[in-house]
Amino acid sequence: MRYAMAIDTKKCVGCSDCVVACQTENNVPIGFCRDWVVEVMDGTYPQLEIELRSERCNQCENPPCVRCCPTGASHVAEGGIVLVKPNKCIGCGACIASCPYDARYPHPKGYVDKCTFCIHRVKEGMKPACVAVCPTKCMYFGDLDDPNSDVSVVLKKRKYKTLIPEAGTKPHLYFLI
Repeated sequence: MRYAMAIDTKKCVGCSDCVVACQTENNVPIGFCRDWVVEVMDGTYPQLEIELRSERCNQCENPPCVRCCPTGASHVAEGGIVLVKPNKCIGCGACIASCPYDARYPHPKGYVDKCTFCIHRVKEGMKPACVAVCPTKCMYFGDLDDPNSDVSVVLKKRKYKTLIPEAGTKPHLYFLI
């Protein structure tokens, strides 16, 4: 089992419903976020293109944050999801510094926090909160090892990219282009 997410950059309208759903579902403190929306402009006027992306932890297959964690608080759980055990985290920030996606933040309670793909919801047969609320249905989630999962089906049909592939992290967050 390898959980992954794909986001359709042609459908995302940058509404940030995913961000609010995540903050609400996971009790993220005000002023912090586990996911965010990025607007990237490319081209030269008048030939400009704008890409909107909902970004978060890339749930890497080769996560530098896990390798550098001195306490083992950052770890890879079932399904390949990278998690943090708050009670083992000393808040040193080594994982924050090692993440090429800037996907972690120091929680005010002294540990590092990040996206979990809402594993608590997934275990109950539900979609991550961000996927469940998306008004444009631009987010796809599922098991890469299941050829019939939403994410597997869409990745077979569409061109996609990952962010910073040269980092060698093998991310499981895909952007449909």
